[in-house]
Amino acid sequence: MTSAMMIAMCVLFAASVPIAVAIGISALVGLEFHTRFPLLVAAQQMYVRLDSFPLAAIPFFILAGNLMDVGGISRRLVEFAKSIVGGVQGGLACTCILTCMIFAAISGSSVATTFAIGTIMIPALVKHGYPVPFAAALQATAAELGVIIPPSIPMILYGVATQTSIPELFISGFGPGLLIGLALMATVLVWCRIKGWGKNDGEGRLKFWPATRQALWALMMPIVILGGIYGGIFTPTEASVVAVVYALVVGMFVYKEIKPAQLYGVFAKSVLSAASIMFIIAVAGLFSWLLNRQGVPDMIAAWLVDAFDTGNLYLLGVNLFLFVVGMFVETSASIIVLAPILAAPAQQFGIDPVHFGTIMVVNLALGMITPPFGVNLFAAAQVAKIGIHRMIPYLMIFIAVIFACLMVITYVPAISLTLRDLVYS
Repeated sequence: MTSAMMIAMCVLFAASVPIAVAIGISALVGLEFHTRFPLLVAAQQMYVRLDSFPLAAIPFFILAGNLMDVGGISRRLVEFAKSIVGGVQGGLACTCILTCMIFAAISGSSVATTFAIGTIMIPALVKHGYPVPFAAALQATAAELGVIIPPSIPMILYGVATQTSIPELFISGFGPGLLIGLALMATVLVWCRIKGWGKNDGEGRLKFWPATRQALWALMMPIVILGGIYGGIFTPTEASVVAVVYALVVGMFVYKEIKPAQLYGVFAKSVLSAASIMFIIAVAGLFSWLLNRQGVPDMIAAWLVDAFDTGNLYLLGVNLFLFVVGMFVETSASIIVLAPILAAPAQQFGIDPVHFGTIMVVNLALGMITPPFGVNLFAAAQVAKIGIHRMIPYLMIFIAVIFACLMVITYVPAISLTLRDLVYS
């Protein structure tokens, strides 16, 4: 049955069938032709997979990100970031990265970050003389921080799939997110010096205090959300609802940029985005259930333990495997299907489950900017109105930088776990 499902899935992928549909059809092939269960079990298992309280955070964080975009919060965050790093050559490129880091602490979604910040930053970068493909590639890369810095939708999925503490996963993302953000800033500063880009980036920049006053309500949002989670006031799922209410109130009554007539469009866009993720989770859950019935995770875990002598070698093998998987398979589906399989051997090697979850999320985040199926690339290309192929020469540098950071995160667990241990010791 497992072979039939895998062959069916590969054939459907090759035929350019959408990933969620391909996984669902492959699962139905296994269910119909290799078990005695009625097809009704498919609906049952898909429902069971979605019947999880933490998953409710996903649509709410998506909605919060869209409300921030329409409500003027994104624009004020850009002005604030520009007031800090925008005064040097290459400062506008650094502004893009820093803004994405701040926005990531609210939205939890890389695609939402790409659209919300990209619609502001890509035209601004082009206006200041940066090549359009560079601006699009930078935005797509910086936006991946949206799934590393908490709150993070992929971390919620990993926590649900492996029964790992979601608050601990969230807090473990700060160190890696900061490392990657600083590495990207250093890269673009050197790059801009070499190429001569961004010499006039300081034009039109607000002073720090006026920019801070203007963005004060926007800056309070991550403090309220993350402070509430780690202060024990509300759970990550409840925090997603708080984020929606906060973004709505600030956008409508403080900044007064959200009009009642706009709400239908915002809600409709959010529902479509959330529904696509939930459908992937449901069909991937059915797929995983069938694999579990065949004992595939246990067999793979046993093989991996035998194949790798040490935990360090295992982590290297997993990173290379996930890097390839991330090029072709959507992040949510990869986590739901692979996390339970790969996490079991990691525990046998004595690898902290929170550390392993962070490694997996950071690695699969790379898949969002690697051709041919990087979702951030499609979003950035849409905003910049260019073909993805034009971004690839610039992407290669960014991918190399993030992969180097991934190796550091993998073999220096303190980057992920120090803050976790301080908070939960």
